[in-house]
Amino acid sequence: MSNTNLLSLKDIGKTFSNGTVALQGMSMDIEQGSFVSLLGPSGCGKSTALKIIAGLGNLTTGSLKWPDTRVDHLGRPDHEISFVFQEPTLMQWATVFENVWLPLRLKGTSRKAATAQVSEALGMVGLADFATSYPRELSGGMKMRVSIARALITRPKLLLMDEPFAALDEITRFKLNNDLLELWQKFNWTVIFVTHSVFESAYLSNRIVVMAARPGRVVADIAVTSPYPRRGDDHRSSPEYNETCREASEALHAAMKAGDHM
Repeated sequence: MSNTNLLSLKDIGKTFSNGTVALQGMSMDIEQGSFVSLLGPSGCGKSTALKIIAGLGNLTTGSLKWPDTRVDHLGRPDHEISFVFQEPTLMQWATVFENVWLPLRLKGTSRKAATAQVSEALGMVGLADFATSYPRELSGGMKMRVSIARALITRPKLLLMDEPFAALDEITRFKLNNDLLELWQKFNWTVIFVTHSVFESAYLSNRIVVMAARPGRVVADIAVTSPYPRRGDDHRSSPEYNETCREASEALHAAMKAGDHM
């Protein structure tokens, strides 16, 4: 992990047209190469913050800055940002190959020219043999792997993930957690990962940002010092992991109380 900030949020506020204040005074710096989890109760603005970072929504107040990164005339960074949603959002009528090819296709890259990159992305997520399959033929975990491969095809510097494993069974979720960490370490992305799970945030992250609701804001910022690689059940049974879970759980409960008192 670098000591250089990839982006900085300063006093971000977001008020929707119906008057709902989703975020207020939200500030945080995201270092290059970090794995940051946004942890908080439903309605605390985690997904809203992620969409603002992705350029999928406008902020009402505050500023979003990209130090050391060129931006276009709209203030958007000139490097790729990829977004993995909670649902795989695959095209049901298209093959796995065609779903992963989509971001390159939208840029004008032909199927032939994209073949090597699509094959590489599918290999990264363990789906090299499923290029001609359709989403209806895949399990939930496999569909999410396709969604991740599609996000990786552009080789992003920043990967935004909005509760991507929430709907999966525990065994599949643990496996994808491990696979995601391997890919993150290999390609040195910066990851911002939204989750409701204390246990998932403690396992994946080197930093947990806890948010409270009404309005959404940062109430705790926890450094996770356990070294990588983290070895599945061995790490989950370690004193370091359990201490991180305890600290994050206490911060989450405090955040929920803070929201109730607003």
